[in-house]
Amino acid sequence: METGIVVIGRNEGERLRRCLESLPRSCPIVYADSGSSDGSLTLARSLGLHALECSPPHSAARARNLGFYWLAERYPGIRYVQFLDGDCTLFAGWLDAAARALAADAQRAAVTGELLERDPDGNAYSRLCAMEWRSTPGEVRALGGVAMMRADVFRALGGYRPEVIAGEDSELGVRMALAGYKVTRIAGLMATHDAGITRFGQWWRRAVRAGHAIGQRSYLNGSSAMHDCVHERNSALFWGIGLPLLALSAVPGSLLLLCAYAALWLRVWRRSGSALYATFLLIGKFANALGLARFYLNKLAGRYEIIEYK
Repeated sequence: METGIVVIGRNEGERLRRCLESLPRSCPIVYADSGSSDGSLTLARSLGLHALECSPPHSAARARNLGFYWLAERYPGIRYVQFLDGDCTLFAGWLDAAARALAADAQRAAVTGELLERDPDGNAYSRLCAMEWRSTPGEVRALGGVAMMRADVFRALGGYRPEVIAGEDSELGVRMALAGYKVTRIAGLMATHDAGITRFGQWWRRAVRAGHAIGQRSYLNGSSAMHDCVHERNSALFWGIGLPLLALSAVPGSLLLLCAYAALWLRVWRRSGSALYATFLLIGKFANALGLARFYLNKLAGRYEIIEYK
């Protein structure tokens, strides 16, 4: 058996059922749960899958590591591991396509494919996610949570950093690149994703979570050759904290600095062709800045807690 599957989740409800039912039973599968209270463990076991319960503190990184090492111990011949979130469903044919891509290049540590939002026109938040998933095939820097990886490389790099509560997937992708490996997005359908965001508050918390990820990733790998998330951190600090403080200062004409936000909106709108995307990117700068502040406070306290948005 060359390929195994690790699914993670926390209170995904019906999304988890769709996820697990999309998986082939021709390879070993393990579900790692992070403290669900909706019967997710019982559901996974009722479908004939082995289900693990992660101990707190909960994070996607710790759940994925738990699932990986459980598979590696029981199926030592596994060469590739497909990681999948419980709010996603896998397309038929993806596992074979991804395994072929990894086998074709020994320096390729991970592959991803086309991720589609399940209901891209359901609401504004679904449309935003659908735009977020867009990318072109080729070598990429961003590694998402849904990806197939070489088991030996994953093990050699120590897997996901358990203390990284958001952005743990891309942080691992950075370490892969620093170790001389490639992360590739190949052409072809990989999975569907169900964001499950219906309210502004959920979207805001997700953006705060992204800001925390930016802060933690820049702290861990910002000084490396990859300069991970340094630009994103500086952007959030400038647009979300620095410029508002300067504009509200007593310096004459400082309020005119707020025109810079209009210029940013126009630039993003012209580049993306979407007023919706430009508007939420601008609002997101403030949420990202709040997430950055939360990271630095967590770092001082020496503890990190997951930021949930569903």
